[in-house]
Amino acid sequence: MSGTIITIAQQKGGSGKTTLAANLAVGFLARGQSVALVDIDPQGSLGRWFMTRIERDPALCTDLEFATSSAWGITYECRKLAGSHDIVIVDTPPKADSDLRPALRAADLVVVPVSMSHVDLWATEGVIDLARREDKEALVVLNRARANTRLSADVDKAAQDLMARVATARLSNRVAFAETLGQGGSPADRGKSPARDEITALTAEVAELLANR
Repeated sequence: MSGTIITIAQQKGGSGKTTLAANLAVGFLARGQSVALVDIDPQGSLGRWFMTRIERDPALCTDLEFATSSAWGITYECRKLAGSHDIVIVDTPPKADSDLRPALRAADLVVVPVSMSHVDLWATEGVIDLARREDKEALVVLNRARANTRLSADVDKAAQDLMARVATARLSNRVAFAETLGQGGSPADRGKSPARDEITALTAEVAELLANR
């Protein structure tokens, strides 16, 4: 068995890396795939999400594993976990290039969340450039999107101008994402909702991209 590795990267803090990592994990679990999460961010938000989830209901963590790693140990950790899981998702810190490069190097796909701000886009340019230097494909995902606003249209166009692949699916600015994250959950754990539909669509798009790489 050899799983695929997704690195979630964005040099600006507050872009929604942990939210994206957690929701993609639940999205892949819903598709019947096993998932390993690796947190190299010293803040440890993804680890807190996982521990809250397993304390809430251990059954929710069937086929879900969590590990931490240093930046320089990430290649070994990913190879080990990819040997026993379908998907490995790495949550990275918003730090210097030297901390991010090993996680990019280990990835099969780099997913870059961009919140609805031009400041996030400015930071994204650096991540896209680093991914290209490592010859890794990057997928920009618009996060906290607000439909039918001028800012949303501006950010969408600017993301396209980066000459990077931009996901058709996006996560909207919904209370459900913040609410469920704090409970160790995801809207994908619940009944049908627009937030759950967004996670399903994004997971399917990422899965298709990985299958065709």
